[in-house]
Amino acid sequence: MTDIAKSERARVLVVDDQPANIQLLHQILKAEFEVSMATDGESALALCRRRAPDIVLLDVMMPGLDGFEVCARLRSEPTTRDVPVIFVTAKDGVEDETRGLEVGAVDFITKPVNPPVVLARVRTHLALKRQADLLRSMAFNDGLTGVANRRWFDERLQVEWLRCRRNQLPLSLILLDLDHFKAYNDCYGHQAGDDCLRTVASEMRGRLGRPADLLARYGGEEFVCLLPETTIEGARAKADELGKAVFDLGIANAGATTAPVVTISRGVASIQPSADGKAVDLLHIADNFLYMAKRSGRNRTEG
Repeated sequence: MTDIAKSERARVLVVDDQPANIQLLHQILKAEFEVSMATDGESALALCRRRAPDIVLLDVMMPGLDGFEVCARLRSEPTTRDVPVIFVTAKDGVEDETRGLEVGAVDFITKPVNPPVVLARVRTHLALKRQADLLRSMAFNDGLTGVANRRWFDERLQVEWLRCRRNQLPLSLILLDLDHFKAYNDCYGHQAGDDCLRTVASEMRGRLGRPADLLARYGGEEFVCLLPETTIEGARAKADELGKAVFDLGIANAGATTAPVVTISRGVASIQPSADGKAVDLLHIADNFLYMAKRSGRNRTEG
């Protein structure tokens, strides 16, 4: 776990109203992890909503929101519910520990802290989180193409909708459909069709440059690309890039009328989520533009 943490710089958020405690934990953790700090509960929640850390070290006794309330709120929100929380506190009674576990903490570290113990606990819970994330990823992957499946896309769409709404950021989406894919299957057979889908999916996934961007198989020969914090101009540019990348693969499609190779049509939508809107609105807009792209000759971007 140590090598993984060093290479990927897992993000640790330390929350304590006493600067001396924060500085001590920072000194213990900074060599292995990317450490951020907050001195009250509201600031901690704001930081987590803006960019979820990999783990939180949380004091119990703080002015305003105490640690129990902060932990409960983290557990209640989709963007932070899977972030492990370790209480670092001088309160070591059975009742306090029981309450902490009930609101969702994974562990307790008693003050004054022992540096090797802090490092060991953080490494252990980060390792457990990575294993849980891997299992979750396997459950949410499309078995044929290896990209995310529809279930995972639906979940991420809701999470990103809420996050972008909260931060007043744009959320964009591209619906992509392989052109004349029935003709491809009729001409080359379904095994070749499966190979084609795998190749196209791999190529498109390789074109997504940011961790938050998501490519998923939406159904059949249709894919969807979720682009948080992306304007309509950026989404159009990405759609054009994906279209060119698939075209340049040069996968022959003798049964197509659009081009002699496999191509994709793209429908693009972008919204700044609001309280009176719904995530499904983004899908409806993109679907309408995808239909327009297919009616207008295919192998193009509309939106």
